[in-house]
Amino acid sequence: MQRTTTINAANPRQFALGVGLGILTVFLGSTVAAAGKHLSSQVHISAIVLAQYLICFVMVLPWWLRNGKRAVLTKRPITHIVRGVSGCACFYTYYLAMQHMPLVEATLFRNTAPLLVPLVILVWYRSAIPVARLFPLIIGFAGVTLVLRPTFDGISLWQLIALSSGVGLAISMVGTRELARTEPESRILFYYFTISLLFVLPFFALNYQPIPIDALPWLAYVGVVMYGTFVIYTKAFAYVPSSILAPTSYFALVFSGLLDWMIWGVIPDTPTVLGIALVVSGGLLILRTPGTGADDN
Repeated sequence: MQRTTTINAANPRQFALGVGLGILTVFLGSTVAAAGKHLSSQVHISAIVLAQYLICFVMVLPWWLRNGKRAVLTKRPITHIVRGVSGCACFYTYYLAMQHMPLVEATLFRNTAPLLVPLVILVWYRSAIPVARLFPLIIGFAGVTLVLRPTFDGISLWQLIALSSGVGLAISMVGTRELARTEPESRILFYYFTISLLFVLPFFALNYQPIPIDALPWLAYVGVVMYGTFVIYTKAFAYVPSSILAPTSYFALVFSGLLDWMIWGVIPDTPTVLGIALVVSGGLLILRTPGTGADDN
């Protein structure tokens, strides 16, 4: 893994470049989500996820062929599988949910991941949640509740599916953190793309339907740009630490809201806006609580 550069007053250009790359990654990711929402009316969700990981897998093939079998030897197969399956499930449920709700709402639930990471760590490491993180968690989940707006009739199934994308992302984040202790970055990405591709193949086969010709450019865009976001985001870590970079992910809510408005004419209501503000506040406080270093993020 690349080492982050120490940020100080002497290198404001590196700071600006790192944050700028982080925001660019989030913007590109938001356009991929919008493309996925557009495609969901033309092809099955499994086709979108398959195209995404197939193209990413093809992009890393040259690395594998160049470095041989030794480059992919690992002593952490189970952790790779957990990380790959959870990451793929995150995208699958995210694309599935946005068929039935505004893009910004689905994105909000996916971005509950920083709030869910302490809970995943509790299960994964049997490590208690620090008291300093309880208040941010309460704020964040209050925001989730405000957006869910449960009634006597219950909570929408699609909202729960959207929230499960945040669970998948949180598990993937903790899995990546664990793998980064012993595995090089290229190997982590190789297994992530490969396992995700294998995971989604049965869903594609079971739900196969012909793909319209006019959907192919959009599918190509999803795969190529998604791979580009991985490359750009990795580059950003060379300029700023993850404790600074992680909060840029919340720009996805801004970009998704703008895309929702410009493409589908959807404007979030007041409770949703307040819920977003609480989730973002809770997430940022989680990132800044004592003991939350680069590894935790």
